[in-house]
Amino acid sequence: MARIGIIGREGRMGAALAVAAEAAGHQLAGGVDRGEDTAGLADRSDVLVDFSAPAALETNLHAAIGAGVPILIGTTGLEPAHHAQIDAASHAIAVLQTGNTSLGVTLLAHLVQEAAARLGPDWDVEVLEMHHRMKVDAPSGTALLLGEAAARGRGIALAGHSERGRDGHTGARGHGTIGFASLRGGTVAGEHSVILAGEHERLILSHHAEDRMIFARGAVRAAEWLIGRAPGRYTMGQVLGLE
Repeated sequence: MARIGIIGREGRMGAALAVAAEAAGHQLAGGVDRGEDTAGLADRSDVLVDFSAPAALETNLHAAIGAGVPILIGTTGLEPAHHAQIDAASHAIAVLQTGNTSLGVTLLAHLVQEAAARLGPDWDVEVLEMHHRMKVDAPSGTALLLGEAAARGRGIALAGHSERGRDGHTGARGHGTIGFASLRGGTVAGEHSVILAGEHERLILSHHAEDRMIFARGAVRAAEWLIGRAPGRYTMGQVLGLE
């Protein structure tokens, strides 16, 4: 039994995490939201799970470092400065940051990397995602995760090889680029497809989330795995033994 502390307790994922943690036989160390005592929560937890907001990341990392506990970060919309903060924290504690805690999406990213590596840059890659109307960031963290997987497969940096927000007379698609398209509407928990389009054929790898609990259960499994790990930056792929 682990004592799991939830950062972002009142959000959709926070509520799902509480249910998933208790169903897995763990003890809730408590939860905090904006302006509440994250350091105190860290002191009474074996592991922290953060699904709050990018603006809170630095405070949450400092709390985890101060208590010497690992932290799983599922917050999306992170910028390069946030990743630099995570890299710095990983020298002191175990940190797992991911755009999606679903075990199915973790395996999907592995398959996307393999496909992109074997098919090569002559196959165009498009990442299509759809989420509920309330989601505030685009592309989704999962879409970026899948784009990064495709980029790794090709041995390139996603930052210099992505196309987003096409509108108007954009010209021809860039060779070897990775495209993104985002849809928003209804109550969709999350749908992602990676389309690899070659000459006269297409390969489509997809994942459809039917319930937010899949993310909560994956986060709990990852949190269990993270306890006792040496300082470092970890991935969901390592949780499944894919890396």
